[in-house]
Order: sequence, then structure tokens, then C-alpha cells
Amino acid sequence: MRSISVAERRARLTRRHRLAPAARTDDVAEIARSLVVLHATDPATVFLSVAARCVTAGPSDVERALYDDRTLLRMLAMRRTMFVVPVDLVPALQASTANALAAKQRRRYAALIERGSDVENVAEWFREVEDATHRALLERGEATGAQLSAAVPLLRTQVDPAPGKAYSRPTGVTTWVLVTLGCEGLIVRGRPNGSWVSSQYRWAPIETWLPGGVEDVPADEARAEVARRWLRAFGPAPAADLKWWTGWTAGEVGRALARLDTAEVDLGGTTGIVLADDLDPTPPPEPCAALLPALDPTPMGWQDRGWFLGDHGPPLFDRSGNIGPSVWWDGRIVGGWAQRKDGEIAVRLLEDAGADAEAAVAREAERIAAWYGDVRATPRFRTPLEKELTA
Repeated sequence: MRSISVAERRARLTRRHRLAPAARTDDVAEIARSLVVLHATDPATVFLSVAARCVTAGPSDVERALYDDRTLLRMLAMRRTMFVVPVDLVPALQASTANALAAKQRRRYAALIERGSDVENVAEWFREVEDATHRALLERGEATGAQLSAAVPLLRTQVDPAPGKAYSRPTGVTTWVLVTLGCEGLIVRGRPNGSWVSSQYRWAPIETWLPGGVEDVPADEARAEVARRWLRAFGPAPAADLKWWTGWTAGEVGRALARLDTAEVDLGGTTGIVLADDLDPTPPPEPCAALLPALDPTPMGWQDRGWFLGDHGPPLFDRSGNIGPSVWWDGRIVGGWAQRKDGEIAVRLLEDAGADAEAAVAREAERIAAWYGDVRATPRFRTPLEKELTA
């Protein structure tokens, strides 16, 4: 069994996640592929994850990839999390994850509608309102939830979510239907109503990105493809990390890995999995600095983060396990950062990384400040250090 040290894992991370200057690119879709997907729970994360890994690209280049070239799209996938996804991966994510999520969402909303409205056949009604909404989007090309509600009378159905409770208030079903349609791969979140940090999106039919709709792929085959891409980007790693990242069951992870040609490696006493054709040593890159945003896909790619995080977790994570903005040097986290109201990027190193690291981090902070321009963005999930730096 080959042994892969922490130093080599950090070297792989630095090169494959495009933190090394020589690995950076202005191809936005290629940056996403390097990380499998980009986290998009916080809209700013998508743009700032690209900023950390590009050469001269700016926010308009990310918008072009999302809305003009349409090489990327937003979808709910692993762990019911929003991601920006390369379009060629959409069928695998749909079959491996989103279809099950759609069924779960449908059951949840159907139960609320059956309990809190006068709809008689909820399953039939749900399909009817979905079809009408999809047709309305196909006719318009793009619309907000409010515009769709005005166009589709069934979307104006009111539901009492907690009948008989004093605190219950009637609620509309528009968001429920749109979220379910999105999980089913029939509609997509399009351009936001505002800047690149806005989370108020217009909706568009999937046909705008994929003219023939999402290709149907067998679920086991789809899970194997997602696992293969994750291993290429994040391996070697314990199978438990893949289970955590995907949200799949242990059985689903096992079946996915069984379809791949993998090898076991020793990660300092823990067994890791790597693709069998990916065992060659990775030479260490020159030490380099990177400022990654909150929820960046690199630190969110593993459940076990000790080999790059060290003891720096408490100030950098919130209570739910969401990481805030992090400072990286030589493949490991050495501090955190935040954007202040005047646009300044404030940095705090949590360890003595040396003069070269301090100088490189300062240069990155200037570059990221310029990338923001006049835009100000507060992370959706705030962490202790981020709050302290902006107080």
C-alpha cells in the first residue's frame, strides 16, 4: 500500500484546486470542473471562488459563463445544497442526487397542502400546477416568482401550514412549486435581480441551458461518475469523506466506488481511496497564498480537515460547520479575512507563517479588494473571526 503524506496531499490540493499561480486560469467553467462544483448557497461564494483562482477574469466573466455561454448552471444537489455546476455534470447530479431530493420535497409539500388546503387530489394538482408553470416559463423565457404567480392561477393557492395553531398564517405555494421543479431538473435559477451578490433570481426553463432537457442516466452509473470526479479533485481521502460530501448512504457510496478502478493508500494510519491511475507522486509547487471565500469548495470538500486546518477551526467556522473566509499558505489554512465596509480586505494570520507568507497574503488581499470593486458582500453564515475583523 502506497503511503501519501500530508505534505503531498497539500501539494495535490494546491495544484488541482488552482491555488498555485501556475495553475490559475481565466476559464470559469474549467475552474468549476477542477473543484467538481462551486458552492452557491451564498451567491458571492461562486464569484469569489473564481477570483481566487483566475488570472485576469472579473465578475462579468463569471456572469457570461452562467447566463450567456451557459456552460454553468445553478442546481440543488448534494445535502440539499445549492451549487453552480458544469452543464456536462448535470445529468449525473440529477440522477445521483437531485431526483431523490425532488421526491422528498414533493412528499413534504404535498403533506402540507393536503393538511392545510381544500385541494382534493394533491398528487394530480401538484403535477397540473408544475406543468402549467413550466409552460409559462417556456413561453416567457424567464420570469420571477411573482410574475409566474400572476400568470398561473394555481400558484396563488393558499395553504394553512399548521391548521388550528394560533401562530399559523396562510402561505402561497409558489416557492414550493418552483423549488420542486428545480430539483426535478425542469427549471433553473437564472440572472439575479441585482448585482452578483444578490440571491433574488429570475427563473428559466432547463431548455435554455440544455435544449433537450436533462439526459436520463441510471442512478448507479451517475453516482460512479460523481465519485470519480470527486476522487480526481479531492483524492486521496477516506470513503467517509465522500459519503459526507455527497450525502449518500454507505451502500450508495460502496456501489459507486465498486464501479471504479481504485486503490487504497495509507494516509498516516488512515486508509484512503484514490483512482488507480492517480498514484504518481505530486511534486510540491512553490509556496503560494490564496484568500478563499466563505463556503469555498476546497475546505468544504472533506469532512476530516485536520491535515490542512490544524487547530484553527473555532474562529473560522460557525456552529453549523460552515467555514468563513480563509487565508491559505502552502496548501494549509493559516488565517482568515473579511471585507470591511470601506472595501478594505482585513487579514489576520493565526500562526507565524513567515515573512514570505505575510507579503504574499498582502498582495492577494490587494488583488481581491480590486476584484470586488464597489461591491460589498457580507457572508451569509458569519464566523467569529469574520465578525471580529469587521466590527
